[in-house]
Amino acid sequence: MSNLNDKTGLTATTIGRRDFLRMGAFTIGGLALGNFLSLRAAQPNKLALAKSVIYIYLDGGPCHIDTFDPKPKAGKDYCGPYKTPINTNVDGIQIGEKLTRLAKIADKYSIIRSMTHNYFGHETASYAVQTGTHPGGQLVYPSMGAVVAYKKQQEYTGSLPPYISVTSSNSRFNEAGFLGPQYKSFATGGEPEKDNFIVEGIVNNNITDQQINNRRELLHSLDTFEQELAQDAEIKKMDSFRDKAYSLILGDAKKAFDIHAEDDKTRTRYGRTRFGQSCLLARRMVERGVPFVTVRSVGWDTHKQHFERMDEMLPDLDQGLSALIEDLSARGLLQDTIVICGGEFGRTPKILWEPPWNGGRGHFATAFSYLVAGGGFIGGKMVGATDFKGEEVIERPVYPWDLIASIYQLLGIDPTGTLPHPRDGFARVLPDFKNTTQPGNGILREIMKTV
Repeated sequence: MSNLNDKTGLTATTIGRRDFLRMGAFTIGGLALGNFLSLRAAQPNKLALAKSVIYIYLDGGPCHIDTFDPKPKAGKDYCGPYKTPINTNVDGIQIGEKLTRLAKIADKYSIIRSMTHNYFGHETASYAVQTGTHPGGQLVYPSMGAVVAYKKQQEYTGSLPPYISVTSSNSRFNEAGFLGPQYKSFATGGEPEKDNFIVEGIVNNNITDQQINNRRELLHSLDTFEQELAQDAEIKKMDSFRDKAYSLILGDAKKAFDIHAEDDKTRTRYGRTRFGQSCLLARRMVERGVPFVTVRSVGWDTHKQHFERMDEMLPDLDQGLSALIEDLSARGLLQDTIVICGGEFGRTPKILWEPPWNGGRGHFATAFSYLVAGGGFIGGKMVGATDFKGEEVIERPVYPWDLIASIYQLLGIDPTGTLPHPRDGFARVLPDFKNTTQPGNGILREIMKTV
């Protein structure tokens, strides 16, 4: 083997073409794109109201009392300084005082105030809310995004990956599960709030399109198997994946990540923060038909300095999320785009004043809230209720599998259907809890349009 230098200044190594292609080895900036371009065919979907999902994932767990289920009468030990909830534009619905923009558009979303499960650790709770499955079983189930990517791949013909995370992917468990690594999300990386935003492997200010084309020509020049394998079916298939990869990096798909194409007014409306600009990127993704986008917002694990951090994070959430919902609605996209917002659990309703917490909140999975909008979910509604102090669900408990089954149904994915498993032949999209002692009250029909 020998090394050659191309015009980019990068080094390429001469390897056999069959080996190169079998590795899925088209990489620029360290990104392997083959995983996103060689998805297997899936069965057709049923009639669907939704085409895409944007999951605003508040990693660490936000407190329901501070956000969508305020309890001002519970007193200072529960509500702290947030003692004045605000009315929304829907009679009878109040939300936390820091969410002033969301209060003005409550008719466009519904609030589930009775989310619950039994897992108080980040890893197990993340697994439960993102897969709709209990942790600890023999199978590692795929996340919602991976399932949607698999089920939608036949009808989704876009050049962007079908499952995208802005800016980082889940780090709590293997999000692809038994479906395999090709169904993991494409994480953009980078800092979209900055002028030099770089999408890892696609938008890179340090490598020009001309340099990439030069590398492409170099790869062709290294090909010693061109004639020998010209009719090889596997090679032809991998060639098509390679061409799609170049299309992603050099073609119109690259423009989808160019957040600088948005005007200043729009960018400011979302907020010039990591979260706000990530929400704007998510809108650009679903605008191009991407089936599942996760916006991962970190920092919600507020064991200490809870209210000091909420004073910064809640207005940021309020601005970015409200702008996203309004923008999707104005563009006619909200009707077929599901937006959900929540974390792996909530936080303790009673504030931990004692050292070392000094006003923090701990993990709390017994009761927490989610916001849902669009794609067949009806706006202006509340589901479930918690008690006077927000410590117990007292009406219509909603488990992660209930919410996920509802999302799947709106997407035209049968929640009682199957997924391929390499060892066992197939597994269920969601476990069958009907004949077990596992709780669950079923699909959220009270806030869903008829599919």
